Amino acid sequence: MIFSRALRREFSQSAAGVFVALFAIVITVVLVRLLGQAAGGRVPPDAVLALIGFGALTELPIVLSLTVFISVLMPLSRSYRDSEMVVWFASGVPLTGFIRPVLRFALPMVVAIAAATLFLSPWAHTKNAEFQARLDSRDDASRVAPGVFRESASTQRVFFVEMGAGENGKVRNVFVSSEQNGRLSVIVSAEGSLHTDANGDRFVVLEKGRRYEGEPGTPQYRVMEFERYSVLIEERKVASQSSRTRVIPTLELLQSPTDRNLGELLGRIGVPVAALLLALMAIPLSFVNPRAGRANNLLFAILTYLVYSNAISIFQSWVGQGRLRFELAVWLPHVVVLAVLALMFYRRLAVSPFWRARA
Repeated sequence: MIFSRALRREFSQSAAGVFVALFAIVITVVLVRLLGQAAGGRVPPDAVLALIGFGALTELPIVLSLTVFISVLMPLSRSYRDSEMVVWFASGVPLTGFIRPVLRFALPMVVAIAAATLFLSPWAHTKNAEFQARLDSRDDASRVAPGVFRESASTQRVFFVEMGAGENGKVRNVFVSSEQNGRLSVIVSAEGSLHTDANGDRFVVLEKGRRYEGEPGTPQYRVMEFERYSVLIEERKVASQSSRTRVIPTLELLQSPTDRNLGELLGRIGVPVAALLLALMAIPLSFVNPRAGRANNLLFAILTYLVYSNAISIFQSWVGQGRLRFELAVWLPHVVVLAVLALMFYRRLAVSPFWRARA
């Protein structure tokens, strides 16, 4: 049918442009954040490219969901502005006649969103966590480059070495500056090395140096000379519970139905279902009144998406905290949106087209 083929072709062309634009925005945001962390010494420069890839894959379901929604909304809104809808309605095509072409376009992308949410995104989170763990295992001493001042991971310590590690694994002419509780400590050492004790605690061992400690702006400083001085490397922060559940595969979430796992599963299920309902909601939302502003429906559509996605996140949090049963939360927000969708179709169908009102 010409009607269906024309709509699917226009949806596909719009989807290509929207996906490229949204994915470029995601890549840019991730790149700016990682470059800031790399400039501060929290991320090695050679790890930025890999982290960008993992970060983009984790955001892929959201990008695809927005792509489906906007790709249906924009062409239909343009049809209203250019009076193409008048032609379709005059040809006997009702508003509900757009449901089948939209579903034929949206269902393959919803399947892709479901695959990305249930399988690809957890895999990307897992690889990202493993990569971050390898980066975090690099202690502050390994971050030091000869002749360059470098901050520690906690930004509370600055290292400088004049000469890199030789055959014995030691660096020469070490400078360490740290600040704690308003007191500045400066350590100067002829050489240093890395040591791990029996408990697994890691230390930077400095030899043949001095330590200057005092409060900046006052002449009260203590000077201590030492033959051997060990600096404990601070422990990394424990990953949050939400970060832990994101890396769990979907099958493991089903096999271990704890509150937090069920909350994570609720969020993964909600993304493709929301993408499908939003694609259908774009049909009545695309209506543009020629006498009103052209951006009104677009602003309302963005607000609808934000409210819907935030509602899913709230229900996910409630299930994770044990405040709401999973069996109720998994369908309640979608049923509410489905009822609103039916009401919007009813209101649009109840309004007579303006060309019939003039007849």
